[in-house]
Amino acid sequence: MINKSKISSANYFRCLKFFKALLFIVFLLNSRLLKAQEDTDLFLVESKKNLFGFTIFPETAKKISKGEGYDNQPSFINKSQLVFTSKDPAGNFDVILYNLDTDKYTNMTRTQGLDEFSPKLTSCGQYISTVRVEKDSSQRIWLYPINFGEPELLYDDIEPVGYYGWHGETAALFLVGSPNRLVYPYSREEIFEIAENPGRCISQRPGTNEIVYVDKNSNIISNGREAYELKAFDVKSRQTKTIGITLAGAEDFVWIDKNNLLMARDKTIYLKNISKGTGWEEIATLNTLEYRNISRIALSPDNKNLVITMEPSK
Repeated sequence: MINKSKISSANYFRCLKFFKALLFIVFLLNSRLLKAQEDTDLFLVESKKNLFGFTIFPETAKKISKGEGYDNQPSFINKSQLVFTSKDPAGNFDVILYNLDTDKYTNMTRTQGLDEFSPKLTSCGQYISTVRVEKDSSQRIWLYPINFGEPELLYDDIEPVGYYGWHGETAALFLVGSPNRLVYPYSREEIFEIAENPGRCISQRPGTNEIVYVDKNSNIISNGREAYELKAFDVKSRQTKTIGITLAGAEDFVWIDKNNLLMARDKTIYLKNISKGTGWEEIATLNTLEYRNISRIALSPDNKNLVITMEPSK
């Protein structure tokens, strides 16, 4: 252990100046990384599901982002409309509604000093739910009526929420902490802990009582990339089981149906059949020269359109 009483004043201040410079460098690197992560765009891609499988038509890829910077976290609310989070020129993160048929955009939120992320349609179809970052930095779930009425706070005593996924009228919540936790509020008094260290993607498996998430405690190295176990929590039995392994190097997934799901890595989209226990099958690669790294995927309810998030190559 260093005895500070034996360090001369000159050496002490040299150490202090070095430490401050080091902190500044770390802050600068983190700021640059954050800006790089925010620079994303959305693409619309046609797809089709039939008796023979699921097909993606990469030649139909069309950029639908209009702004510059952060357009991310897409989620369909019906077959022709989707919501996503977008950063405006003033630095505010708002929820935007996009209509595929009319190619028109509508602000669902326009909140100064507040930011909204991870928009999704609630099961009743009357609200768009979001993670709202409030002026005091609280992160909670808020519900925005689709008729543009006043928003309502959900789970006022559960925070900070980083991500979430709906199961009927209840949301499984990713709570930010050390460690991060995935919880399910059966009631105001009973907040059940599902897991520690979950991934950010939380989604109900269609036609089941299961909430599926990525278990980041189960680190697996495949071809030099990290993969994890996909876990399914049954909200009725409160039991958890492993249903497969993620695509190595990928984070988010989206369900096509009860047994098939999609993940993406780089510019390529893969499919896995959970019931058959097969590996990940490459089904489409996008030829987007100016873009790379598919990070998120949303699928329309009729399986005819995908919206994906990509980063500019430069």
